[in-house]
Amino acid sequence: MLKSIFAVVAGFLTVVVLSMGTDMVLEKTGIFPPPSEMGLFVTWMLALALFYRTIYTILGGYVTAWLAPQNAMKHVWTLAALGQLGGIAGVIAGWNLSAHWYPIALAVLAIPSVWLGGWLRTRNDLNTTAL
Repeated sequence: MLKSIFAVVAGFLTVVVLSMGTDMVLEKTGIFPPPSEMGLFVTWMLALALFYRTIYTILGGYVTAWLAPQNAMKHVWTLAALGQLGGIAGVIAGWNLSAHWYPIALAVLAIPSVWLGGWLRTRNDLNTTAL
């Protein structure tokens, strides 16, 4: 049970730590405005953030599948559900912080991104099982 919880938490932390770390680097280098000026984000900034957050979400699904003690995709689906709930919360909380398409896109991409990461990790396992 603890290994299962760890696998899901590790995938979640992968997404959060990498996303926040990249945000911080982009803010410190002056590419993104500081968090106090969130309204200054323009479309290309939001598109860039959506891109790297989607990549990190795929990686989170991969990490969860990799660390899952068994039934990797079951763990991936648990992470996807948590990501979807977080995405919905982000839509509600971030509605007035940026263009509306951005939090909606994050929420819509949560499940397919996590699933893709899990699939990428398990696809070889699935191929060898089928043989």
